[in-house]
Amino acid sequence: MLYTTYIVRCVDGTLYAGITVDVARRIREHNAAVTGAKYTRSRRPVVLVYSKRFRNRSRALQEEARIKTLSRQQKILLINSNRNMKFRAASSRSRLSRKEE
Repeated sequence: MLYTTYIVRCVDGTLYAGITVDVARRIREHNAAVTGAKYTRSRRPVVLVYSKRFRNRSRALQEEARIKTLSRQQKILLINSNRNMKFRAASSRSRLSRKEE
């Protein structure tokens, strides 16, 4: 089972970090159900802005704790660097598929 550490951006612009085994379900819970975190209930809707997968729960919890110690600016840098890495990976896959044509 893989665990995911995630960050969501709340409607008021604040950031919330957590862990889950099912990101889509957890985002739905944050946005609709009473099972969402107390912090996000009054700040809906939330949008997923960062996620990172881990093979074990302990490592995911360590990453969540680390993220929660970061300043807002550091969290934004983490989110942006993650987006850039995903973009570069997608670009690399795109170039590879074009070479195969």
